[in-house]
Amino acid sequence: MSKHKKSEDRSEENIENKKNQEEHRDERIEESGQATLDQNAQRHKIHLLTIIGEIEGHENLGGTSKVTKYELILPELASIEDSTEIDGVLILLNTMGGDVEAGLAIAEMIASLSKPTVSLVLGGSHSIGGPIAVSTTESFIVPSGTMVIHPVRMNGTVIGAPQTFAYFKQMQNRIKNFVCSHSNILPDRFEKLMMETEVLSKDVGTILVGVEAVNEGIITHVGGIREAVNRLHELIEQDVKTNSKT
Repeated sequence: MSKHKKSEDRSEENIENKKNQEEHRDERIEESGQATLDQNAQRHKIHLLTIIGEIEGHENLGGTSKVTKYELILPELASIEDSTEIDGVLILLNTMGGDVEAGLAIAEMIASLSKPTVSLVLGGSHSIGGPIAVSTTESFIVPSGTMVIHPVRMNGTVIGAPQTFAYFKQMQNRIKNFVCSHSNILPDRFEKLMMETEVLSKDVGTILVGVEAVNEGIITHVGGIREAVNRLHELIEQDVKTNSKT
């Protein structure tokens, strides 16, 4: 076989491999909202994770609802931590909140990753989406993005007893303590935003839009996908330098 023929065969094989990789990436995005970003100039491998719709807990939501299933996210995060190929994680959020236990579980997993992480709040990161947004190394919010801070709500039958209200308070403290330990907002200020009565017409709480979330010390930066990705590359480079010295 001539060298020219071998070169053509290798070229066709490379094209076929690239096509298969693109199809696999499209399937992952369609099925789970996840992808590996590795076409950048720095050759960093970034895992893209999306938190969208309602965060589903122990009960399945309706088939017409957009949901993030925590039982799928947790194993994926464990796989990311175990991987020697993934350099960092980019998390896109547009969530109305959802199950408190599931949301906190996701937030704790992200916060305990050893790899650099960046979150980007797009449409919104409401309720239990707040702890997930602040669980990363650094966080971004687009100028039109929103965060709703409010007390814990519960569906279904509620027993009107002191123990029930004590449980509500405990859950709120868990959320408050997590957010305040992973951002620059003080606990008293966060609780004040949570219990505000003059912002929402039919509810208790506060809506923060874009720069307001940054000014309150909850989110790190105002910016979009360009700023978030660029900052993640910088964090990865810093992580590489730190690890090379040890």
